[in-house]
Amino acid sequence: MNIGEVADRSGLPAKTIRYYEEIGLVCPQRGQNGYRAFTENDLHKLAFLGRARTLGFSIEDCRTLMALYEDDGRESAQVKALAQDHLAAIDAKIAHLKSMRATLADLVQACHGDARPECPILADLSQQTVSDRGQSKR
Repeated sequence: MNIGEVADRSGLPAKTIRYYEEIGLVCPQRGQNGYRAFTENDLHKLAFLGRARTLGFSIEDCRTLMALYEDDGRESAQVKALAQDHLAAIDAKIAHLKSMRATLADLVQACHGDARPECPILADLSQQTVSDRGQSKR
């Protein structure tokens, strides 16, 4: 299969497939003409990577998952631990987004949105805060 066909069948853009090749996630053979020649196994790997990326796994996580997938001696505990870590990171992001949303909803509610110059949103944004690193931000 050429890159166009494997892109259609895997649902991944050709640019992404080239990137995955560049970083060593897939290694298609090259024909005498120099063109990539993808096998069914390459297609399967690309579909695997596409699904993993859709679930938000990082490239390095995908590399680990692919290595585990290809290792007949793997322990499912390794896969589960990686997935649990990723799930915990997703949960933390969701909690952070919910907090951001609550804060912004409160500010929007507090703003009259009329001709007055007073605006609680701008007042809040202009407050100087100190980050966890001890540096001040504006």
